[in-house]
Amino acid sequence: MSDVDAVARTKKLLVALDFDGTLSPLVDDPMSARMAPEARAAVDALVAAPATVVAFVSGRSLGDLRIIAEHTDDSPILLAGSHGAEYLLPGADSDPALDPGDTDLRDRLRTEAGEMAREVPGAWIEPKTFGFGVHLRTVSDPASAERLRSAVDALVAEAAPRWRRRQGHGIVEYAFTDVGKDAAVAHLRDVVDASAVIFAGDDVTDEDALGSLGPDDLGIRVGAGETAASVRVGDIEELAALLSTVARERVAARQ
Repeated sequence: MSDVDAVARTKKLLVALDFDGTLSPLVDDPMSARMAPEARAAVDALVAAPATVVAFVSGRSLGDLRIIAEHTDDSPILLAGSHGAEYLLPGADSDPALDPGDTDLRDRLRTEAGEMAREVPGAWIEPKTFGFGVHLRTVSDPASAERLRSAVDALVAEAAPRWRRRQGHGIVEYAFTDVGKDAAVAHLRDVVDASAVIFAGDDVTDEDALGSLGPDDLGIRVGAGETAASVRVGDIEELAALLSTVARERVAARQ
């Protein structure tokens, strides 16, 4: 029996999925991201499968994640935003308590980084609940992108040395919370009382979660890159096919 077959037959399955690059193609305008049609079909099939809970686990702020995921108030899909520092769960408060000192520093550094980014065509700053992201995907000059990255690194290192730095596909993120997707998956596992977890992601920031999975779980890396995942798929379409297979097997096992 393959790892996929085994996890598909578990008693209560949590399917936790990164969004950007995993369910949605990476795009220059992050707020235009939407699930690829085949990914949406796979997610819908999992939601309809017995004893199966789907969650999106993203570095996006919770409000932005709801928009790009087209998440409605009656959606059964659980959300973990800001790498697991924010949640939208049944019966849970989704508004984290923020210290004014943290938010004042966040706003000041975000403003200063924005002034730096204005000097680099194509660069821009994404506000986040716990910090900000520096987008470099549309910067055509690699040297300018590197200078901006180094300048913001120095700014944050001096003013906020305890902040966490994450680098992803075309973005560098800075945050005053150290929570990672490993903690998000652990929390969601407890909330739904899952007997096994599938987690899929495409970026360095997803490796926290992939590396935390147990022997009964299944980690899936989408695309290239060093990974702790036990399964690798080439792209979103291939991931969607695998997830659809899991959904079908869970339906068949209950018949």
